[in-house]
Amino acid sequence: MPEVLVLYYSRTGHVAEMARQVARGVEEVPPMQACVRTVPAVSPVCEAVEDSVPAEGPPYATLEDLRRCAALALGSPTRFGNMAAPLKHFLDGTGELWMEGALAGKPAAVFTASASLHGGQESTLLSMMLPLLHHGMLLLGLPYSEPELLATRSGGTPYGASHVAGEDGKQPLTEEERRLCQALGRRLATVALALARGAGPGSPS
Repeated sequence: MPEVLVLYYSRTGHVAEMARQVARGVEEVPPMQACVRTVPAVSPVCEAVEDSVPAEGPPYATLEDLRRCAALALGSPTRFGNMAAPLKHFLDGTGELWMEGALAGKPAAVFTASASLHGGQESTLLSMMLPLLHHGMLLLGLPYSEPELLATRSGGTPYGASHVAGEDGKQPLTEEERRLCQALGRRLATVALALARGAGPGSPS
């Protein structure tokens, strides 16, 4: 079954909820399936070791998850306009996949969340794109044919889906943000399916 890997790091749950919405969009494109994975936190204490299985939520990602997937959706909260360290740490360990060219030619998309509207969302999305470009992946954004992209007063960018969590971190996803996450998942799945069938990516929305 062709599979889209939805890989994310989330500290407060907002990016995790975005990942669920992206996965929902993926599975609106049969026969595509979403495989949701996360990464463990990193610690400044060298001896700290995370359990191999998280106490809750999806399993931790492995290199085999990346090797097997037909497409990748990558999500992270903003950290000073950059992706969070745990996700960067995981991507830094994908050198063997780069050597193999295992991700080359696969479509990819990114999503993020921040406390404020101008909290570095677009630069964070761009920072996540950089290692994917080095892997030779085909980057997809959100086209303005998605009406929510023009209507939103919260998150949403042409570079990828985004969410504004609010100063207290308690703002749930708006309807526009949910729809844009789902649209990103659908677009990624549609392009991956077209490539798998040899039809070319076309211009799905």
